[in-house]
Amino acid sequence: MNGNTKRIDAYLPETHVLIEQKSRGKRLDQKIHNSGDIELTPYEQAKRYNDNLPYDEKARWIITSNFEEIWIYDMNLRIPELVKILLMELPSKYPLLSFLVRQDIKKLSREMEVSIQAGDIVGLLYDAFLKQYKNPEREETLKSLNVLCVRLVFCLYAEDAGIFGRRAMFHDYMAAFETPHMRSALKDLFRVLDETPEKRDPYLIPSLADFPYVNGGLFVDETIEIPMFTDEIRELLLVKASENFNWSEISPTIFGAIFESTLNPETRRSGGMHYTSIENIHKVIDPLFLDDFREELEEIKAISVVKTRNQKLADFQSKLAALEFLEIKTPYLIQFKVA
Repeated sequence: MNGNTKRIDAYLPETHVLIEQKSRGKRLDQKIHNSGDIELTPYEQAKRYNDNLPYDEKARWIITSNFEEIWIYDMNLRIPELVKILLMELPSKYPLLSFLVRQDIKKLSREMEVSIQAGDIVGLLYDAFLKQYKNPEREETLKSLNVLCVRLVFCLYAEDAGIFGRRAMFHDYMAAFETPHMRSALKDLFRVLDETPEKRDPYLIPSLADFPYVNGGLFVDETIEIPMFTDEIRELLLVKASENFNWSEISPTIFGAIFESTLNPETRRSGGMHYTSIENIHKVIDPLFLDDFREELEEIKAISVVKTRNQKLADFQSKLAALEFLEIKTPYLIQFKVA
């Protein structure tokens, strides 16, 4: 390293991360006198170091810190976008620093940011509902609260992702009720979501009848304890969790772990609410069948005769569409077909 690069505080060559560390109390947006008689912010100072590195060693990420805040810059963007983490936020936002040890991270994705925000929202809902239970320490109560949070997250995601048919469907249904009646409205919705159209009351109000049937058992148990709503819960659910947040942007890979850490650990364990990472899922399904399917697909793609290749691809597609998978998780039984 030459010139200004001699003063780099830390550089991780494996993941191309350059770190500029300042003392506690030093603002990270404050210009500081540097060599060459110029004033530079910690980021500008780090960038000057980075500009003097050989091309193959240039930083993919620049981090500045003052022991109170961590500022992250993605140098792969034309205008590096700043992501800030407070030291106290590290327990919930540590996934934002995955690139420190992982070489396969391509960008500090919007998915990661919104997934962390989603975890915060679930935590707020969890705490607000917990205060409304008559026996908040009882195991059955906490188990009900976990199931309630899972169901609400599903409804919020389903309306944003189009699973319910239109955006804001869950929001509009719940918003039509005053706070004292929202508990009953939610119980009615959960019951309807577990009913096939032919089993439903033919006189359901349209706003309920329009919801599709949700298979898989998520809404089977009608005995879960749901407390009374408050104005705080109403605001959290309708405004913060629905109007001001788009659940379709979340990354299941990241959010699953965050969501699991939000809920009560004991009841999460007894209720079977455990997030399985994508990596661990592939440890099972790859040798079981996915590797074989990939090999079969590559063999078909290698066929030189176009007509034969297209027919084989069509047959392969039909084969995949006919597959059925069964996943058993306490307390739910989930069965689905590959479409």
